[in-house]
Amino acid sequence: MKKTTTLLADGRELIYYDSADAVVRDSVDQRPLERVATTSEIRHDRLLGDTVAIASHRQGRTYHPPADQCPLCPSRPGRPSEIPAADYEVAVFENRFPSLAGTRGRCEVVCFTSDHDASFAGLTPAGARLVLDAWTDRTRELSQLPGVVQVYPFENRGEEIGVTLGHPHGQIYAYPFTTPRTDRMLRSLTAHRGRTGRNLFDDVLADEIADGSRIVLTGDHWTAFVPYAAHWPYEVHLYPNRRVPDLLGLDEDARAEFPHLYLELLRRFDRIFGEGQPPTPYVSGWHQAPFTGDGLTVPGFPAPDRRDFALHLELFTIRRTSGKLKFLAGSESGMSAFVNDVPPESAALRLREVASS
Repeated sequence: MKKTTTLLADGRELIYYDSADAVVRDSVDQRPLERVATTSEIRHDRLLGDTVAIASHRQGRTYHPPADQCPLCPSRPGRPSEIPAADYEVAVFENRFPSLAGTRGRCEVVCFTSDHDASFAGLTPAGARLVLDAWTDRTRELSQLPGVVQVYPFENRGEEIGVTLGHPHGQIYAYPFTTPRTDRMLRSLTAHRGRTGRNLFDDVLADEIADGSRIVLTGDHWTAFVPYAAHWPYEVHLYPNRRVPDLLGLDEDARAEFPHLYLELLRRFDRIFGEGQPPTPYVSGWHQAPFTGDGLTVPGFPAPDRRDFALHLELFTIRRTSGKLKFLAGSESGMSAFVNDVPPESAALRLREVASS
């Protein structure tokens, strides 16, 4: 992998990732852009104990532009974009409308391909591997920024999820705090260790493998399953069989196998609801251990070693059946008490039924 770092016209960082060392990236952003002004603010909810980012500047972000004005496509004569090059494989740049900014974290956009009409599921294994390498490199770099506690690479796919740009892309949030979901995992991890002396993530994976009814697919180095208490209609967790705390910990064998299993998962998601259905909307994200001691501290509990945390990917869709979405209504939105209409065992069975032939 070759990495080329440059700056956009307003000073934001842009990084190209290429599979060939001979590629030269010397295009310059000629747009007359002013420096981005952000209003990101971090506020603490004293009742719930969690953190909220206030980012009013995001109200003006680009919203469903025509395909010929997509800011994530390569630049063309007379139509400059966020990517000055005429073509690219994978490109990452600082978000022009970040939820987190400055000393309050960082947000980046990850363009998976220059093809506007493609999808992650349509990438080749080599293309998916390049994205994995880019996620890993950005995790390494972002974790070293002052104040960054946790790094979360993720993809939102589909207008139903809230995506405002159709080009295949994801994001990376570098949080200046431990996210509420990870905080709850750390609490459960610590409590389980206190009760049993064992690692919770190891036990969850071992129990799913032993039960078998919710396993979706397996490899030599990865296991994908629908969790026992899945919150979403179709939800899959993908774990490396050898526990590591973050993407940096994956060995070459796991990295080499990942593209094949992940691409198969995404393609199955698009087949869940039968032929002729629109692409399945989904959220897919990497859960990694916090990188600082403060991020691992849970009040009232001894801090676990970050190596006790298990890197894993969580993939889910809000579509519950053909033409119907899972809306977060009173119980879910108001009380964070989920009700799932699809039994996890049925979801796993369906995901096995739509395996590639």
